[in-house]
Amino acid sequence: MNQKNKTIETLRTEIDQADRAVIEALAKRENLVAQIAESKHESAPQIRDELRETAVLQHLTELAGDLGLDTYFVGKLYRDIMNHSVRIQEERFRDRVPPEQAGALRIGYQGTEGAYSSLAAKQHFGSLGKALQLRGYETFADMMAAVRDGALDYGMLPVENTTAGSINEAYDLLAQMDVKVVGEEIFKVEHCLVALEEVHVSQIRRVLSHPQALLQCSRFLSGLENCQVESYVDTAMAVQKVREERNLSQAAVASEEAARHFGLYVIQRDIANQRDNYTRFVVVAKQVEAVDARVACKTSIIFAVRDEKGALLSALNVLAAHGLNLTKLESRPRPNVPWHYLFYVDFQGNLANDGVAQALRELAGLTEYLKVLGAYPERTGGGNQVGAEIAPSPLIPLPRGEREISAETIKLLEKKAYRLASRATRVEDTLIQVQHVVIGGDRPVIMAGPCSVESREQVMAVAKKVKECGADILRGGVFKPRTSPYDFQGLGYEGLDLLYEAGRQYGMPIITEVMHPNDVKRVAEKADIIQIGARNMQNFSLLKELGTIDRPVMLKRGLMSTIDEWLNAAEYILAHGNQRVILCERGIRTFETATRSTLDLSAVPVLKERTHLPVIVDPSHAAGTWQYISPLAEAALAVGAHGIIVEVHPEPKKALSDGPQALKFDTFAALMSRLRR
Repeated sequence: MNQKNKTIETLRTEIDQADRAVIEALAKRENLVAQIAESKHESAPQIRDELRETAVLQHLTELAGDLGLDTYFVGKLYRDIMNHSVRIQEERFRDRVPPEQAGALRIGYQGTEGAYSSLAAKQHFGSLGKALQLRGYETFADMMAAVRDGALDYGMLPVENTTAGSINEAYDLLAQMDVKVVGEEIFKVEHCLVALEEVHVSQIRRVLSHPQALLQCSRFLSGLENCQVESYVDTAMAVQKVREERNLSQAAVASEEAARHFGLYVIQRDIANQRDNYTRFVVVAKQVEAVDARVACKTSIIFAVRDEKGALLSALNVLAAHGLNLTKLESRPRPNVPWHYLFYVDFQGNLANDGVAQALRELAGLTEYLKVLGAYPERTGGGNQVGAEIAPSPLIPLPRGEREISAETIKLLEKKAYRLASRATRVEDTLIQVQHVVIGGDRPVIMAGPCSVESREQVMAVAKKVKECGADILRGGVFKPRTSPYDFQGLGYEGLDLLYEAGRQYGMPIITEVMHPNDVKRVAEKADIIQIGARNMQNFSLLKELGTIDRPVMLKRGLMSTIDEWLNAAEYILAHGNQRVILCERGIRTFETATRSTLDLSAVPVLKERTHLPVIVDPSHAAGTWQYISPLAEAALAVGAHGIIVEVHPEPKKALSDGPQALKFDTFAALMSRLRR
């Protein structure tokens, strides 16, 4: 049958057949993963091989591109598949306590069907391949008691949220209840405004939800006119109440799944204060479950220190002395002992390792009370972390060599005015993490995107292409400092919204320039990195304002600035509290006219001797002509830069700003291919 003559029913039948083939292939793959787990159990030194994962993802995305598929979509899909595979393997490396009764696992959570806790339970236990019997409870305490008394095999307890912070009641229950922590789960919370029918948001007069959900959506809710916000037991239960009361002016803050379960409508999506809103759950059980020493674990403990000078510091120093990295430190009032506190600590380490066991023995001797809650596979670090669905940079780590800072250099640096930026103050390199990207490490970071955000179509096309090629961060100008007042000045906040949308669509942090102090805080709400252009390197009012925000700042070198002047400018930001500063060499003005500026690559090793701050190179602004950018980019990485930032445009000849220095898509792809080699 000719493809054009096929009916929609025929095409849907073929899609059903293709879907079945996909599911069967996934089942076959999962069976192979289980076999690999058994093999690793006998001999492998570790479960996860991140180098192989990167190579496999690179191969699969290239194959997808050859077949005309969206390579970003395929890469994200396979990252999820690989993370799921690791979970399956980890289950083979732990001693799960068998349920007290045969059949389905009994999992408890607070709330009702559709609550975030129930969704997190399905996500966590889905890799076990067992039937689940989910039970909702009115309170956390009721659920925890059911675990303690054996009525449940496991319970899902939310302990913290990236927007609203720690859930104090949960921490208090962990101290009071005789239960153990055997797992953790990170669940992405996507709050929606849910109503009985598809009414306009302006018609809502009453909103119900759990207090944490209301707190996480406070900005959106505060903008609703003549609307009363009320706390309720649970997000899903709030949806249920809205359905029962049949009042069109009422709404609930809950998940889309809860709306679907109760047959209600989502009238507004994505209403949380922060774009990345995650809740961390711990999985509680009656008994400890041992985990193989080869599994990357987190251990949770509770302790109280003696009323002595330096007692807390001494306790924490024990963990540091054994090389254990703290991921959480929380304090709560100690019951029946006024003005004394219980400290809740999570650290990276497995109870099966001798070093962890020894550290806990030493810690017991320094504390009044110590409770080990348990060790469990980590979900907030390594390959399982939030944002790890995005493939790591395909670029191979560059050999940096051993850095030795001589005593003479330290003595010279001690005389400089830039104390906080100096290696005399901090010898170790500063690493700056932006979502899943680490700037300042051995793996070079690639920032790419248009000089100016011109339209949605343009920025989306660029974001898709640079992501496919392996770029880490999306750049784009929305406020443009132009020499002529008649040149394109940027789209302003409209452009910021477009850049933000493109970054979210393709899983990339975004960087954009700010020129005025009044714009800093508003831009920082959406931009992951704030860029300061060469013309503003010594705009001290702007630098001071940037020192007050919790966002990394990339400071470009002034056109005629010395390295010391540059570092003194960075000191303004550091001195006002913001220690996440990235330096960017973009060329200086000399007598040479063959290029826009002269790229000072010698500044890179000089900076790496004098400062601990990361160094990025911008060959686009230095060259001013696209033909020179690729060799300059390669040279920048060869001399030790931590990354490069380049301009990319679908049609450089039609660009509204700096078209001659923008790379076309195929040129950027060729550059990335050379950098991989």
